[in-house]
Amino acid sequence: MAKDVKVSPLATSFDYELYDGDPDHLRTVVAATTPSGPCIDPASIKLRHRIGRGYFGDVWSATHHQSATDYDENHEVAIKMLHPINEDQVKAFLSKFEELWVNLKSKQLQGVCWLHGISVISGKICIAMRSYEGSVGDKIARLKGGKLQLLDVLRYGIELAKGIQELHSMNVLVLNLKPTNFLLNEHDEVFLGDFGIPYLLLGVQPPDSDLALRLGTPNYMAPEQWEPEVRGPISCETDAWGFGCSIIEMLSGVQPWFGKSVQDIYRSVVINQEKPQLPSGLPTAIENVLNGCFEYDLRNRPLMVDILQTFESSQNAVYSEGEWSDIGGTLSVDKTKTSGFTTWYLSKDLLQVGDTIRSRKLLNSGKSQELAVLEGNVVGLEKDTDRDGFVLVRVPNLPSPLRVNTSTIERVTCGLAAGDWVCLVNETKQHSSLGVLHSVQRDGNASVAFLGLETLWTGHSSEVQKVVPYFLGQFVQLKSNVETPRFEWPQKRGGRWATGRILQILPNGCLVVQFPGRMMFGGEPNTFLANPDEVIQVSFDTCPSIIEKYQHLEDFHWAIRPLSVAFSLFTAVKLGVSVGKCIKSKLKDPKNCQTSGDGRTQDGEIGGKSAWLRPNLANILFKEGAASATAR
Repeated sequence: MAKDVKVSPLATSFDYELYDGDPDHLRTVVAATTPSGPCIDPASIKLRHRIGRGYFGDVWSATHHQSATDYDENHEVAIKMLHPINEDQVKAFLSKFEELWVNLKSKQLQGVCWLHGISVISGKICIAMRSYEGSVGDKIARLKGGKLQLLDVLRYGIELAKGIQELHSMNVLVLNLKPTNFLLNEHDEVFLGDFGIPYLLLGVQPPDSDLALRLGTPNYMAPEQWEPEVRGPISCETDAWGFGCSIIEMLSGVQPWFGKSVQDIYRSVVINQEKPQLPSGLPTAIENVLNGCFEYDLRNRPLMVDILQTFESSQNAVYSEGEWSDIGGTLSVDKTKTSGFTTWYLSKDLLQVGDTIRSRKLLNSGKSQELAVLEGNVVGLEKDTDRDGFVLVRVPNLPSPLRVNTSTIERVTCGLAAGDWVCLVNETKQHSSLGVLHSVQRDGNASVAFLGLETLWTGHSSEVQKVVPYFLGQFVQLKSNVETPRFEWPQKRGGRWATGRILQILPNGCLVVQFPGRMMFGGEPNTFLANPDEVIQVSFDTCPSIIEKYQHLEDFHWAIRPLSVAFSLFTAVKLGVSVGKCIKSKLKDPKNCQTSGDGRTQDGEIGGKSAWLRPNLANILFKEGAASATAR
């Protein structure tokens, strides 16, 4: 395996103190001439001992030997030795790493660990990086109580958010944020020790099926990380969840979901949609942004720029006042949900003069927030920096602009707005054809989440077209031509597909469907996932026949059928009693029976006497059958 890796010599790196204006605050950087490539000769690496173990591999202390005509050096490095992957996928991983390497070296990111390069040793990919003094996780373990000071947490959080934001600008997701991956140097400066290894491993299958790779460490994973193709996509907001979990651990000294098994964490995070518990006594702004990090719908989470702004404003307030106090409303911004949105969601696309707008629809609903549907153009901004302010909108047929709250309107570009249901003009079988638009830029570039894709699809708005959306509360049923659905779907008697109600719509358009018409026993599940491509909407009005209307009525509640059966039995009994009373009255009053020419009555009697009713049956029905029998 190692012979297949092309080895390129690396220039030596060195540390030095960079004077940055203030002699009391020097920052340490690592500088080197631009290397020709990331690959390292495996013979130049000498493994010493293992210092850590994680979900993606082991960490070793090692020595990296470099020599040339004018120098001969040994560098103390840390080696991340990844779990084995299929041999045919090694080159693909190395190609991804080289692209990341070039970007990291060209931008000289200060908040990300320094990389020496990559090699393949004994068939395992080994990433060589600078050796640091320790990690934030180690610091937590050494402290009594395991809690860091709030000022230290804010300081670390600011530096980490800057590094994560830089990686996001390079379209790299970290996906493995945790205190043990936050490395510290001798000056207590923090660096990201993971630069997106789970993201580089995306789509890579291990040779052993029992060693299935996860996209992160379970205690810090967002709901969409567990099943990115189904509950995804993974995005920049995914890292917000891991960041929030790490901050909670730094503040409390306790790992989120500590003591729970992987299956229990999955059930808590994905199925029950539980959130990690926040420590009490936090500043309002910090509490709000951390709560936002744990929104189940990733679109409602803050971006790193929002987190960074909140942490910086809170840190400045502490330094200026010496205690947590709201200064000019800076620390008390309410980021709670309004009409299904958080203001983190609403603030992701600032309006500009000239934008076309329309009334914002409620999340996963067909109704607008206001009764009147507003359409127009933005002609003025009340505050350039206020994300929750007002704008002036020019509406056709109105003499003067309207003053409108930005939370009630949304930008429309190329006829599309974030949240619209779309499909690709050129269909593909690689994923669902229906998806949810996550963003559309003013230049027409769009990103769409599709069921079956782990990441966002990116392209131009001309490649997608708007389709009829699905809403919460709609009843859906599998299409008649679907024989083997993507997900399990319950059946009714006779083998017919059951009809269910949409309980939740995931960010990629995957439907969570509940079946209120099924009677449940024990721990049997009553909610199932559905591919929007495979279902059709069902309503009482669209059912063509009385039988189908009744069947649809049964789907509203499991008690409909038992009630209808009980009502039918009650009706049959009442009808039988009514007919019995009618016959009884005729037997008592012979005048009501007309006699035919042969002496027989039209009721089958001879001479007005009962010739057809058995005494015991008459006794049962009318309690006077015995008298009739003796008369006969």
